[in-house]
Amino acid sequence: MELYSGHIDQFIAQTTQNQIASLLQESFFNYYGRHPGDAEVRSWKNSLRTIKDVFESSGFHDHGVFLEYELPLASQRLDCMICGTDQAKNENAVIIELKQWESCKAGLSDKVVTWTGGSNREVLHPSVQVGNYAAYLEDNHLAFHGEDPVMLSACAYLHNYPISNNDPIIAEQFSEYIQKYPLFGSENFYSISQYLQHTLSNGSGIPILEKIQQRKYAPSKKLLFQVSKVIKENERYDLLDDQLIAFDKVMTSVKEGLDRKKKRVILIKGGPGTGKSVIAINLMAELSSQGFNVQYATGSKAFTETLRKTIGGRGKAQFKYFNSYINAEENIIDVLIADESHRIRSTSNSRYTPKANRASTPQVEELIQVSKLPVFFIDDLQAVRPGEIGSSEYIKETAQRLRCEILEYQLDIQFRCLGSDRFVQWIDNTLELRKTAEKIWDSEINEFEFKILDSPHELYAEIKQKNNEVPNSARMVAGYCWKWSNPNADGTLVKDVVIDDFAMTWEGKDSGGRLAPGIPPAALWPYEPAAVSQIGSIYTIQGFEFEYVGVIIGKDMVYSFDEYHWEGHPENSADTVVKRSGDSFLNLVKNTYRVLLSRALKGCYVYFVDKETEKFFRTRMC
Repeated sequence: MELYSGHIDQFIAQTTQNQIASLLQESFFNYYGRHPGDAEVRSWKNSLRTIKDVFESSGFHDHGVFLEYELPLASQRLDCMICGTDQAKNENAVIIELKQWESCKAGLSDKVVTWTGGSNREVLHPSVQVGNYAAYLEDNHLAFHGEDPVMLSACAYLHNYPISNNDPIIAEQFSEYIQKYPLFGSENFYSISQYLQHTLSNGSGIPILEKIQQRKYAPSKKLLFQVSKVIKENERYDLLDDQLIAFDKVMTSVKEGLDRKKKRVILIKGGPGTGKSVIAINLMAELSSQGFNVQYATGSKAFTETLRKTIGGRGKAQFKYFNSYINAEENIIDVLIADESHRIRSTSNSRYTPKANRASTPQVEELIQVSKLPVFFIDDLQAVRPGEIGSSEYIKETAQRLRCEILEYQLDIQFRCLGSDRFVQWIDNTLELRKTAEKIWDSEINEFEFKILDSPHELYAEIKQKNNEVPNSARMVAGYCWKWSNPNADGTLVKDVVIDDFAMTWEGKDSGGRLAPGIPPAALWPYEPAAVSQIGSIYTIQGFEFEYVGVIIGKDMVYSFDEYHWEGHPENSADTVVKRSGDSFLNLVKNTYRVLLSRALKGCYVYFVDKETEKFFRTRMC
């Protein structure tokens, strides 16, 4: 989708007559159902007038132009893309990222700090940003990697920015990006003109524009192979027993054909440690290696970002969020792997979605419609927020309403907790989530290690020792009973979790500001070794496992010996959404602690802030 496309002479005339911004506004409203912001309209007026002058200076009169071209299955839009041929009549397209910046300073890695959106923000370097756009199209659009592909180039034009010799924007850390995706400042008017002439001087751009419009989204075989290769080289993802049966169920459905008259929906259910994510990752690898257009989606930022970090490079584009499919074309994906499906929400709207642009389609319906074979992995006892409504029954009801065939599979074997499901059964029974045969925990007959510590200092010491023995194997987590502060002005973290003389920080909250060097952001808390010195929450550990986990159980849920039942205490919760959940509060908190307590492979260590609750746990141990 683009807000504007057409012949370059038309674009030049409409820009000269001050019509182009109005045309973009009208197209924006027709597509998004809302008006663009004033700042965006001003940007169109200023930047497009400048690039129009560059095109005229280049002598371009037989080219195709895209404005505000939306990347397929992504929210980003390219500012401008111009199409044409070179002297050898090769088909080319050039992406031009337009910036109104006037200054900046170097940031960390591939980022700079500049004034944008009303404040100084750390953003991608323009050459990095436009290079990412080019790589995404080359990997995911058939016009750029299919038969007779269009050759793609990219550059950034900072038309208000005079680049000096020692300017931070051309610092050594950016040289590799700038060499591949050139950067032009306000003094480089003729340089960018020459750059464009090199690949576009022979015109004939409209057939190229039409080719890009007509060809569809599809990931390249090279990209899929890379995703598969990275996953298959990671021995952590080996399949065992019960997992292989579920894996084969999906592969058999794929082999039977994806273009059925009646769409098939597969539901794979299982508790903590049954290997849902292991199956999902292996499916991603195998289907990718066979050339199927497969994507992996979750509702967890930490889980998605860690997978992207693990895969690395351009393959991370195949790992998305549940809300990535608003307005997506039906059946555009072969197989959608929806992991952590208990985190499905009612719609894909967020608090940042403008009222006029809010979707009415249920999120689960979007997930079913976007793929030929949707596969949902779910644990019905892992919903931890009121807005997370994913459940087996809800998915099945939606699939039935959409006239889909439903296949279900239940994973029963426990692969976490040293191969036994006794610990999870005991936790479920103790929290009164469900009745199980495991009422008493006997440490003598169970190899899995469960210990109650007398202080949070002892708890952290145990976790730190385990992590020193095997790097990145242990983590501290806690119930959401303490506020989560923004970083200090210097990027360091506030020690929010305070219990008597113990104080520790939560994960690194990166709320638009810059974290100090060495402090990983919350989204990468499960991945970065330095995170052992931070306490994780339910929102960062859900979906992950470690050899050892230390859990602080707060006072948002306590056991009453007077009434012989669990009580919820919203006043002791810092989770503003959960504490307003009314009658659902206690069950959501129980589910939270169930998840926290079941993240370990070898041992779980616990500290109880409430001593009556600790006493109750001890009565169920021998």
